[in-house]
Amino acid sequence: MVDSVADLQFPVWGLLPKQETGISSFLTKYPEYDGRNINIAIFDSGVDPGAPGLQLTSTGQRKIIERFDCSGSGDVDTSTVVQPDEEGYILGLTGRKLKVPSAWNNVSNDYHIGVKNAFELYPSKLKERIESERKDKLWDVQHKIVVAEASRDLQKFENLKTTGQKNLSDKELLTKEDLEYRIEYLNNLDKKYADLGPVYDCVVFFDGEVWTACIDTSEEGNLENGVLLREYSKTYDYSPLTKADQLNISINIHENGNVLEIVGLCSGHGTHVASIASAYFPNNPEKNGVAPGAQIISLTVGDGRLGSMETGTALVRAIIKVMELQKTDHPVHVINMSYGEHANWSNSGRIGELICEVVNKYDIVWVASAGNHGPALCTVGTPPDICQNVIVGVGAYVSPEMMVAEYSLRQKLPGMAYTWTSRGPTIDGDLGVSVCAPGAAITSVPNFTLRNSQLLNGTSMSAPHVAGAVGILLSGLQHQNISYSPYIIKRALENSARFLDQVDVFAQGHGLLQVERAFEYLVNYHGCPARDVRFAISCGFYNGKGIHVRTGLLTQPMEYSVTIEPCFKDCVNIDPKTKINFGLHLALICKGEFVQCPAFLDLQNLGRTISVKIDPSGLTSGIHFTSIEAYDVSCVEKGPLFSIPITVVQPEEFSTPSPFKLQWKSVPFKPNTIKRHFIVVPAYATWAVLHMRCVEHNKQGRFVIHCVQLRPKQSCKSQEFQKMTLVTSNNDTLLAFPVKGDHVLEVVIAKFWANLGDVELDYSLSLHGIKPDTTCVSMQAVDGLHQLELRCLRAEEIAPVITLKSSVQVLRPTNSKLGPLTQRDIIPIGRQIYELVLTYEFHISKATEVIPNSPLLSDVLYESEFESQLWQLFDTNKQMLSAGDAYSSKYNVKLERGDYVIKLQIRHEKKDLLEKLTEIPMLLNRKLSNSLSLDVYNSYSNAITQGKKMVSAAGIKGTSVPIYISPFLSDKSKISSLQGQYLTGMITYAKDEFGKKVDVYPFKFIPHDPAKKFNNKTDKEKTKMEEYNEALRDLKTSTLSKLDVLEQANTLYEELKISNPDHLAVHSAMMQCLDALETKSQLPLFTDTELQKQNRATFSRISEIADLVIASIDTEKLLSFLAIKSDQRQDAAKLKSTMERQKTTILDTLTRKGTALCRIYLMDQCTNTANEEYLEYIQDIWKQLLKFVDPNDLKTGSTNIIHFVLWHATVFKHYGRILKFLGKLLEEKPQKEMEEKCSEVCSLLGWQHCVHYISKSIPVKYPVSNRPF
Repeated sequence: MVDSVADLQFPVWGLLPKQETGISSFLTKYPEYDGRNINIAIFDSGVDPGAPGLQLTSTGQRKIIERFDCSGSGDVDTSTVVQPDEEGYILGLTGRKLKVPSAWNNVSNDYHIGVKNAFELYPSKLKERIESERKDKLWDVQHKIVVAEASRDLQKFENLKTTGQKNLSDKELLTKEDLEYRIEYLNNLDKKYADLGPVYDCVVFFDGEVWTACIDTSEEGNLENGVLLREYSKTYDYSPLTKADQLNISINIHENGNVLEIVGLCSGHGTHVASIASAYFPNNPEKNGVAPGAQIISLTVGDGRLGSMETGTALVRAIIKVMELQKTDHPVHVINMSYGEHANWSNSGRIGELICEVVNKYDIVWVASAGNHGPALCTVGTPPDICQNVIVGVGAYVSPEMMVAEYSLRQKLPGMAYTWTSRGPTIDGDLGVSVCAPGAAITSVPNFTLRNSQLLNGTSMSAPHVAGAVGILLSGLQHQNISYSPYIIKRALENSARFLDQVDVFAQGHGLLQVERAFEYLVNYHGCPARDVRFAISCGFYNGKGIHVRTGLLTQPMEYSVTIEPCFKDCVNIDPKTKINFGLHLALICKGEFVQCPAFLDLQNLGRTISVKIDPSGLTSGIHFTSIEAYDVSCVEKGPLFSIPITVVQPEEFSTPSPFKLQWKSVPFKPNTIKRHFIVVPAYATWAVLHMRCVEHNKQGRFVIHCVQLRPKQSCKSQEFQKMTLVTSNNDTLLAFPVKGDHVLEVVIAKFWANLGDVELDYSLSLHGIKPDTTCVSMQAVDGLHQLELRCLRAEEIAPVITLKSSVQVLRPTNSKLGPLTQRDIIPIGRQIYELVLTYEFHISKATEVIPNSPLLSDVLYESEFESQLWQLFDTNKQMLSAGDAYSSKYNVKLERGDYVIKLQIRHEKKDLLEKLTEIPMLLNRKLSNSLSLDVYNSYSNAITQGKKMVSAAGIKGTSVPIYISPFLSDKSKISSLQGQYLTGMITYAKDEFGKKVDVYPFKFIPHDPAKKFNNKTDKEKTKMEEYNEALRDLKTSTLSKLDVLEQANTLYEELKISNPDHLAVHSAMMQCLDALETKSQLPLFTDTELQKQNRATFSRISEIADLVIASIDTEKLLSFLAIKSDQRQDAAKLKSTMERQKTTILDTLTRKGTALCRIYLMDQCTNTANEEYLEYIQDIWKQLLKFVDPNDLKTGSTNIIHFVLWHATVFKHYGRILKFLGKLLEEKPQKEMEEKCSEVCSLLGWQHCVHYISKSIPVKYPVSNRPF
């Protein structure tokens, strides 16, 4: 018991642990070897230069010396060049007038201007915070006040008009409707409220020495109050974008001022990583990072458009920047990459090849996180799993001190690997994990989080620990003038690591990092002949980086050919004598009794092949690991120069009494106990069920269940199940997951590392299966019935169900553009990267959710032969709505009705490869509003006659059950809307609930084209001359509507009136000529200045022509016909067609006349000459219009009807009605002018918060150009 709280000392050394790996003792012994003169490049989400501990190094130098956003997410197109007017103003791309401060020094007087939405720079968490703060400040309070006022106005009107009066007049009804629409508009605006963020004008200029950028965060054109920054690499300028967001930004300028790169952060991850590697706190040294003397180069590879995921573009640009920096005063010594994905294969891929080039040619140590996808084996990510074994892969370790200081556990546990840390081996046999290191820290995070530190864990945290350790090792080597290479550094880390007996080899690699021992190794053995040599291992037929046997039950010995080839650092430029003089006498030692290998190997500058024999006959079930280690016989004490990892899996066998069930009884589990079981799944098994229960009463535990099957050329994620679950003694925990027959299944049951207490489990695994003869069904409706055969593992109930949930449209490129990229996309020396940009257009007829996908390039990133497959989706106003990259399933977007454009960028340095892709299609996956189905039958006769559908059938082991799928959709009305598309969904075969849920197969259905409707003409056919005269008349009429010279139009109009006196379209064409029905020109005007610019004579002429049309149509007869519900007359179809044409004409004419009268009345009001009789004329037109159509129903109306409604509402100052119908137009086709008109109306109503909201969103919704890649 502690006597006083004051006696307690907080274990601060455990917040950013350094004792476990010998960092603390090494720096105590060598304080000057703290990373000085070492530059660590952080490939991550960006590093905040304003975060605690990231300002200076231990020697007082700038901590972050370079900052680049390699993703392009922060780019601003500033190619527009302007000069100030006489008063010192320039017009920004937002339309704001920008005042240039007199203090600015611009030698050319040229200003490059652009525009940037702040939310494009914000990480998701920051965006959420700012959105919430802005809503509270700019919207909620004011909106509630305005809604309350509008509600009171309506209540006041209703109280006034209902007293002693039964019916409201027409004008009063419109007034009430207007008040109701005001409330409706406000409620809809609040419901659909979406803050699109502030939009800032950006101004770039050159002051004679350095490029400078100003971001107008005032949003008022006051550049003096904006953020003024110079290029970071020359000045180290950075600043918060705004006081509220605290997002520290810096800038770089490219293309002679035409591109502004705003460098921010796409998450807080990179700052935390950099702090572990190199933070420096002079007053709190226990908070220091591993290498406080090292400097940081921040290279953002996470793309804010994709959340924070890396892209090929960003990775390649970051690699190019590293290569370029090697020729400067800031060369990169170490790269930390706490990023990665799971590649389907690792022996090829453009990005992997460039990573190898960085290490092999530029003498850089590359450290990468292994991943957080454990506890199953073969879960190491890419990198470190690439084509060559050159990367230091790091697993995550948690020490007892970390458990107490960081996680506040009740008790200390022995040090261990985290449950979730990814494990080796790689699928092609490499160990995958080089070493392990502490995988958590409480250290600095970006200022935008409004915190100074935070606990984060993952191999993302263990990798910078090792990167920092490499930094202090290199610092010491430089101080002692000792040469090194990336190869000996990696070798030193591995050979000096402390192997942890209680931790499996696949999680820790060679062991826990030990810095002092690694430094001793480097000092003692830096002069060895293999210092600058790595050894490429190629095993077996598939040229694996090791031997990995996981094929099934092993009974016979196997032989593998293993080739070892020495590879020299910067082999192209190395002195030939070095290669000539190279030679090693190696002793090959393997401790595994099941492995036989040669005892010695003489190795020169040439690949040598040896034979390795593996005899698994005596191996127990489970995983067996060993390695062949190669020692230089002249210096055995320096440890192995290379090793050949060997992993052999011997699966368990099913017992005879229960051929498809395995059971384990009373299995003890402590925190982080991991039990692995390897099972050969029988051929017809398709799903498995895991039963678990705690043995002891009232006990429970948190367990991670991870089940993996490896498939050729596919990542570990392709066939896996992973779940954390609570297992108790009260109920069975049942988990089902799919399996694949004839493949080895690894079942991992792991008690979560921080779940204290011991428990015992009973658990069992049972296998089930209904296997179709085709796992991926693709069915063409025109092929008729589709037959499948099902075979069962054991007796199962079969109940097939087909559900189609999406339609897929094939998009063909409408445009392609191929050309060279800019200076920052040239790989040294002179390897120009080209881009291919493909444009796809499509239409959405109904709001839905879509997933764009480029199938040729999808689901590969690091292993891709191309370095980019980034797409951006825009609406017709150029607003970017979504973006996506390699993994299409991650990127779904909800779209409203309208037209859209997708732009896809593909990059490569070989132009000829891109030329082959100019016509590749994209797929647009649309979610159906209601799923469709296909019927399944158990016999051909039932299927062909569409008789009794299949409900269920008994499946017997070893027998085949045929089923027949009908090609007729459940909803035949959908066929016409699916023309040119196909349907996707899934098919299940099991009646069992678990099987139905997890044993799911993809199903593709291609419907037939809808039948064409034949129109049998009964009317007398026209002569050729009649057809000619009609065509000539229609051509002249169409031309009349487009003429822009009034004199010519009048002449043609008179001619057509004489030759075609009954053709009403002539009058409509003349009215169109006088006043085109374009929405922009038909929007109502509110100011005298605007109204007085109108031509009164034009609208008087329109009114006169409209009267001619109205007089030519018997409206009463037309209304009588329209009232008929069912016309049984012989010529009913012809009459209907004629009457529908008349209806269209009368509607068009009434709205044109009504709009013209409204304009005339408002124009006369400006000069105080308005004739009040016009109001009666306008109301008369309004009443006539209501006989034919309800203006509230856009489906039965048309856009020009809305135009009249808007002008009618303007005459009577019904601003609620104006907003209502402007909203309808915006739903149909959004336009900037409509939004501006809404803002103007809100201003007239005094709703200033709505004015602010609408006006600020306009630059986002209607940008001047598409967002650059």
